[in-house]
Amino acid sequence: MGILPNKNGGSGKRPVFGMYWMYILIVACLFGLYYFQDSSQTKSVDWTEFEAAAKAGEMSKIEVVSESGIAIGVLTKEGAKKQKMHDDIEGANTEKRLRTTIPSTNKIQDKIDSWNEQLLAEGRPEIAVKYEKGNDLMKFFWFFGPILLMIFFFVYMSRRMGGGSGGGGGIFNVGKSKARIFDKDNSTDVTFKDVAGLAEAKVEIEEIVEFLKNPQRYTELGAKIPKGALLVGPPGTGKTLLAKAVAGEAGVPFLSLSGSDFVEMFVGVGAARVRDLFKQAKDKAPCIVFIDEIDAVGRARGKNPNMGSNDERENTLNQMLTEMDGFGSNNGVIVLAATNRADMLDKALLRPGRFDRQIYVDLPELSDRVEIFNVHLRRIKTNSHLDVEQLARQTQGFSGADIANVCNEAALIAARNNKQAVDWDDFMAAIDRIVGGLEKRSRVITDDEKFAIATHEAGHATISWMTEYGNPLVKVTIVPRGRALGAAWYAPEARQIIPTQALKDTMCGMLAGRAAEEVFLGQIGTGASDDLEKTTKLARAMVMMYGMSDKIPNINYNDSTGQDYGFTKPYSEETAKLIDDEVVRIINEQYERAKEILRKYASQHNQIRDLLVKKEVIYNEDVKAILGPRQWKSRTDEIIEINKKEEGRKGIELKKDSDGDDNDPGTPPPFNPKE
Repeated sequence: MGILPNKNGGSGKRPVFGMYWMYILIVACLFGLYYFQDSSQTKSVDWTEFEAAAKAGEMSKIEVVSESGIAIGVLTKEGAKKQKMHDDIEGANTEKRLRTTIPSTNKIQDKIDSWNEQLLAEGRPEIAVKYEKGNDLMKFFWFFGPILLMIFFFVYMSRRMGGGSGGGGGIFNVGKSKARIFDKDNSTDVTFKDVAGLAEAKVEIEEIVEFLKNPQRYTELGAKIPKGALLVGPPGTGKTLLAKAVAGEAGVPFLSLSGSDFVEMFVGVGAARVRDLFKQAKDKAPCIVFIDEIDAVGRARGKNPNMGSNDERENTLNQMLTEMDGFGSNNGVIVLAATNRADMLDKALLRPGRFDRQIYVDLPELSDRVEIFNVHLRRIKTNSHLDVEQLARQTQGFSGADIANVCNEAALIAARNNKQAVDWDDFMAAIDRIVGGLEKRSRVITDDEKFAIATHEAGHATISWMTEYGNPLVKVTIVPRGRALGAAWYAPEARQIIPTQALKDTMCGMLAGRAAEEVFLGQIGTGASDDLEKTTKLARAMVMMYGMSDKIPNINYNDSTGQDYGFTKPYSEETAKLIDDEVVRIINEQYERAKEILRKYASQHNQIRDLLVKKEVIYNEDVKAILGPRQWKSRTDEIIEINKKEEGRKGIELKKDSDGDDNDPGTPPPFNPKE
């Protein structure tokens, strides 16, 4: 037996009765019935009849319960026949008994002695006597034990079915809300200082908190508090973390629960929990209610109900819509919700008056990633020369959760190698581990396969370097990781609007590995399946979503809500064939373009391939030494040059301040990830 935590997170003293205890009780009852069952037949008679049977020698033994004043006589076979007591089942050998109430317990022994004298005089066996004291507790358990067991079982199952929900749990409280309450006595330790990046989202969230703290500042101007705010964004970007910060900063009661907490096997429970949740919130107003993963109950309602069946999820959503902005007032209650599937939510839930604001929590930008790294590096012992800004550049497209995982993996790798501090190589290994998977040096690869893999990856490196919108190369490796036999790592540019040529250059780079196999090996292999899949999806998106096809321009066949088209296509069969033809044309054009570039730079490609076979991992500087500086500068390269000039300018100013010399310290050497 253990101790159950109470609803506030502490530990109470309520014992835990698991199902094993139920099994033990059931087995004990079965054993009790087996060993203590009464296999006799008992007939109740008055004292006169009992005494006559005893004098006639029809009894072999008398059991006297002195405290109860009861005597039980065990009949002989002849006595049972005379009393007309027969076996219920043929062949059964059960005792037959007579039961009576003794007139006087003090004189019962004298009566039995007189009966035995008479029986001995007649040559019959005397009656044995046994005295017992009555056990009222055993009788109580025997008669009422099964009832108590059934009551105990019912209470236990009701608690299990209630799930320990608010109000003490139980089957009658199954409709109670499961929200956790945070207030001044039980608050989180997270504040807005612990939330790195997300500057725009924090401004809107902080305004809601400020309204709760100083409402007069807004109400004097006629402003109304927003009734709800919906946090939308990809997984791991910090939506729940923002809600935790609100709970720590607001200074008002904060009710937190998940969308799945409304889902239950019983009909009507979800709506009942919604009512109870908002009842608690109104009682504690001003108050904030946070519903995480609201898409579990807030999905768009179906247009065609299935044969009039009762949809529990829709009933829950309808109740939530009514509570958030219905006929009744709901002043002082702000609803925060988070989801990464806003396109699946019902339109009635998203309208102003319910969720007045939709706060998009996007993947962090470069400056945000620097802040996030600094937050997670507080508890990690790092090398003093670690370049956090370069780390942020290397993690383009990473969410806050991904960055936290990178920091933790880097610390684990450093500890595994018995290092005193976490350095650059550990972070690079952590990024490789997270993105590509575990390194598999034990995988057996023949020399021919290694040469083919190097040819493939060198093709990716060459094309990305020689195209205008190719992503800046970080390193190329032919060391197997996860399911990949090799990989080329890039630092993608952060573009808000992607031009057509950028998409074509991306496809050309994806097809470069397959093109290199055909040009330099004379045959193609199966290693390009992932590249072909990504290329096909991108080409189809260009035709069907972005309207970048010459034959089908300015048309978008995609439904972002996922509701309008259903199982039907929004185009004819002729258009479907035209789409397929355009996808094939775009891919073939970029494939031929990749082969043309590779033929033009064949000698440089072969140098990169040979270096890969020799070193297995090459970096940006190695490729630059072979192919020369890029003809097109990327935004990342521009940032690096700006930072170098800024560092050089600061170096000049410091030297002037120290010794008055006007000498130029020179341009700092380029950053090398291997150092």
